[in-house]
Amino acid sequence: METSLQELETALGYSFGNPDLLIRALTHRSLANERLQGGEETAENNERLEFLGDAVLGLVVAESMFLLHEDWREGELTRVRAQLVSRQHMAEVAASLELGRHLRLSRGEDRSGLRRKNTVLSNAMEAVIGAIFLDGGLEPARTLVRTRVLGETAEQLARELHSGAALGNFKSALQEHLQATRAGTPVYKVKSESGPDHRKRFLVEVRLKPAEGEPGKPLARGLGSTKKNAEQDAARRALARLTHAQTAGRGARAAGRIVPEEATAE
Repeated sequence: METSLQELETALGYSFGNPDLLIRALTHRSLANERLQGGEETAENNERLEFLGDAVLGLVVAESMFLLHEDWREGELTRVRAQLVSRQHMAEVAASLELGRHLRLSRGEDRSGLRRKNTVLSNAMEAVIGAIFLDGGLEPARTLVRTRVLGETAEQLARELHSGAALGNFKSALQEHLQATRAGTPVYKVKSESGPDHRKRFLVEVRLKPAEGEPGKPLARGLGSTKKNAEQDAARRALARLTHAQTAGRGARAAGRIVPEEATAE
């Protein structure tokens, strides 16, 4: 295990003063539960470190985008950040570090192929970021995020953004943001339609997908001359408010408590 840890530290470009933090970051709850069932009094997993790492990741990505691209508007910054902290991208970062082979799983979950699952890889990557933050502070965590999470990927996104390929698709950005924060799935509904045929105005509400028997939580409302445009406007407003809620310190779960931004039909 010592050799394996050293290999991972080399890949990360960081040497832990407290290796136990790295071990915990690699420990899936299935192994912790297995050990508890085996009679151990305590068995820690990586979920708390994942929670911390998610916050550090969001901060560093937002800071980097803000400082590197002074000409980007809020919507552009928000879209790129949502992509960079998404589960898919973080799983790709973890795969580039061969993080999967270092994960500590229960025997049953190991046989099931869990170490190759995007969710498990993404969560472990965030836990490693949290472990580095606790062990060495913000600077080494910032270095890891900038070199591994940002890097060439961010520059490619920037090129796509300014060529128009990624600009303005707020529905996709909202979907990615909600997936990254595990808040749920957005659904859109036309609330009203007004005006003559040549000047239609649509009012659309976006909500979190409701559980069975529940209405779902409203996020925002948007206006547009077509249903598609109104949906994009609603997604833009929802994304802006969710991002603001996270920045204000309410975290990823703020989506469930947010008061929807209203748009009213003219």
